[in-house]
Amino acid sequence: MAKKKRKITKKRIASYALLLFALLYAGVMLWHTYKPLPAGVSYEGELHQIQDVEFIYDLSYSQNKSKEHYKSELRIFNEVFQMIRDAKQFIVLDFFLMDDYYDEKEDFPQLADQLTTALVEKKKENPDMPIVYITDPLNTGYGSYESRWFKELEKADVQVVYTDLEPLRDSMPIYSGLYRILFQWIQTDGKAHFPNFLASDAPDVKFTSYLKLLNVKSNHRKTLVTDQAALVTSSNPHAASGRHGNVAFKVKGLVQNDILEAEEAILQYSEGGKLPRVENTEEEGGPYQVQYLTESKVLNALVDDIAKTKKGDRIRIGMFYLSEQQVIQPLEDAANRGVKVEMILDPNENSFGSKKSGLPNRPVVQEIRENTDDKIKVRWYNTVIGQYHTKLVAIQTAEKTYISNGSSNLTERTLRDYNLEANLRIIAPTDSKLTGEINTYFDRLWDNEDALYTLDVEEYQNGLTFFQRGIYALQRWVKLTTY
Repeated sequence: MAKKKRKITKKRIASYALLLFALLYAGVMLWHTYKPLPAGVSYEGELHQIQDVEFIYDLSYSQNKSKEHYKSELRIFNEVFQMIRDAKQFIVLDFFLMDDYYDEKEDFPQLADQLTTALVEKKKENPDMPIVYITDPLNTGYGSYESRWFKELEKADVQVVYTDLEPLRDSMPIYSGLYRILFQWIQTDGKAHFPNFLASDAPDVKFTSYLKLLNVKSNHRKTLVTDQAALVTSSNPHAASGRHGNVAFKVKGLVQNDILEAEEAILQYSEGGKLPRVENTEEEGGPYQVQYLTESKVLNALVDDIAKTKKGDRIRIGMFYLSEQQVIQPLEDAANRGVKVEMILDPNENSFGSKKSGLPNRPVVQEIRENTDDKIKVRWYNTVIGQYHTKLVAIQTAEKTYISNGSSNLTERTLRDYNLEANLRIIAPTDSKLTGEINTYFDRLWDNEDALYTLDVEEYQNGLTFFQRGIYALQRWVKLTTY
């Protein structure tokens, strides 16, 4: 009888322990999914009237589906380097990924080397000029090694700030709950033994770096601000990204200070400090309105702008990832009420030489076509090399065009206050030069005017499998995605 009583007691203890762990696990998941954001994160700047907006883009393309004779038109980082040369008082950068590691046998531009050289030379010429570079800890393998590029910048007295990701919300709560309770306490001997997740020629990383990586959270912004101008883009100073398709907008005015305010928020909670401001900047007036938005404020503005459309209007999208239902459903509603919706998407076919599964874009496209009776028109970018990494939306009504572009993919992770993201929202007259330039860009790709830029939707949809749709649905339900 005593033995039976002891067995029952042990079972109860085990049950209570399991229950307590389950409650702790659930509590940790809920808190870190919905906890308050650091002050200044999820930022919405004012709308500012400005005279001019510069539209800049990169493209890589071929006359066929082969990469043997591809061409590239690369302009964005040429503009970045010129902005650094033109700066007179300060430079503030925030780029997610900067290195020149890659596995592909291609002649990629060595953007990390070039950007490092440009900043070091600028600092030598102007020793007292503040130069601040905010970036993501991915560039150190999450603490496994020193980046040789950032080390060189620090040696030149450039202030390098690695964003503290810990205060950000967890976008993969099932894993991150376990990480916070169990895995983050794992210690190693400090030696790095595992292949780098960025490329085989990158330094080895610790086991604990893989544990951090699986949280899938980042400072994904891509901005540059000087006292002269600001640029917001989807492009990274990363060699293997150097031939991606990307878009940037360059602006001047009070919006520069809005960007600095939002960037200062990262600096404040990561290591403290202040950023400079542009002095004597006044509203100039002009045909364009521009607004700086980060995180979920990008989503809110985008949904509001889509809602402004009516029959006969047009929405044109160039996008790397599309999966956020809070954007997809308004797009479907717009198409069903007679708005012409055209999308150029990356087929999610490859990533730095490795084959991808086609998620999320291919199952999303299938759903969209079914829900709109194929009213939303889709073409796939012909990614003979690199990716169509663009994040551009242009919502055209009779009088105004609402433009959104920056680091934000149309996914839950980027639009619901998980990653740090940054976009410019621009309101332009529909008959303006800027709207005309964007339409010329889209027409060139959509109509394959001088190369095979895009492919029919059936090019990849015919190969969509039931397994892909099932995996996508499961990922969306349990929040286990990398996009």
